[in-house]
Amino acid sequence: MSVIRIVRSAALLSAAALALSACGSDSAITPAGGSTPSSSSESTLAGTLSGSGASSQDSAMQAWIAGFTAVNPDTAVQYSPDGSGAGRKALLAGGVQFAGSDAHLKDEEVEASIEACGPDGALHIPAYISPIAIAFNLDGVDELNLDAETIAGIFRGEISTWNDPAIAGQNEGAQLPDTPITVIHRSDESGTTENFTEYLAAAAPAVWSTEASGEWPADLDGQENAQGTSGVVSAAGATDGAITYADASAVEGMGTVAVKVGAEYVPYSSEAAAKAVEASTPVTGEGRPDGDMAMDLVRDTTESGAYPVVLVSYHIYCTTYPDSETVDLVKAFGSYVVSEEGQAAAADAAGNAELSQPLREKAEAALAGISVAK
Repeated sequence: MSVIRIVRSAALLSAAALALSACGSDSAITPAGGSTPSSSSESTLAGTLSGSGASSQDSAMQAWIAGFTAVNPDTAVQYSPDGSGAGRKALLAGGVQFAGSDAHLKDEEVEASIEACGPDGALHIPAYISPIAIAFNLDGVDELNLDAETIAGIFRGEISTWNDPAIAGQNEGAQLPDTPITVIHRSDESGTTENFTEYLAAAAPAVWSTEASGEWPADLDGQENAQGTSGVVSAAGATDGAITYADASAVEGMGTVAVKVGAEYVPYSSEAAAKAVEASTPVTGEGRPDGDMAMDLVRDTTESGAYPVVLVSYHIYCTTYPDSETVDLVKAFGSYVVSEEGQAAAADAAGNAELSQPLREKAEAALAGISVAK
């Protein structure tokens, strides 16, 4: 990112953070129509914001933290990438102010959020859209074409060698060895696992008969596991013939799968992931607050150019907090994350797809409704 862009971003973000602090706070702010602050020292925000959750968005999170605290020097944001399930549990237990999660709250978690967060519960704000790469370590092979049924067969252990006819038939001319396939999955409860198994269950139901879950099926024997995104990528990179699934930002240097969608094979990219998200529908149900942005993704899409093995990683906030200082911090940080500048910073760091303008505007409106508990 150029020096000119950084300076311009700092001014814009400082103004945005200060304007948002007007909601639920008596802090001094820039008046409507007033001049933009010329220095980060003019920020009135102070305090520490704590979060926990998805390891997939950790690279993006570090970029968000650096950008936000640069223009708000009296603030600190702490984030522990312990996995989506751990992040949601920490939020519902009152241990953190926000959770990062690659999966939205389940119905029972929505009910728990009402006790933890007040009568309107918790609010999902999409922060990070990224393809999940199906990545492998096979000497001399950089890319493979695979349909959903073959991918599901591999991860169930039913296709066990790399020269299996189901793989070879979709990759004419590829030099495929008889190396055994070693499946490496997440050991921790993971939103990446939940998104990946949602794809398998929707796109290849005849093969992947197990219900989608954030926990890998315990009945699949002979597979290896590791904790977190970095764990599975490291294990796969050290194992000849291994295959895994991980946030695409983490698999540099490994072979990857182009997934069959309709009549074509689509390699992962931020643009292809964003196209898949465009077809999503809102999650509905009792206890979800107005403005909630949890999404159901169409995993079996046949849309040309869409990559359906995708995750939408959320920041999950309470709709109310006990004091105005926390409300100010949550709104300001949340607004920075979804802003054009915040999304660009994350994309530079992690290669994710940036939120569209309509999604950004909807997210900003939802964040504005966070308030002090009565």
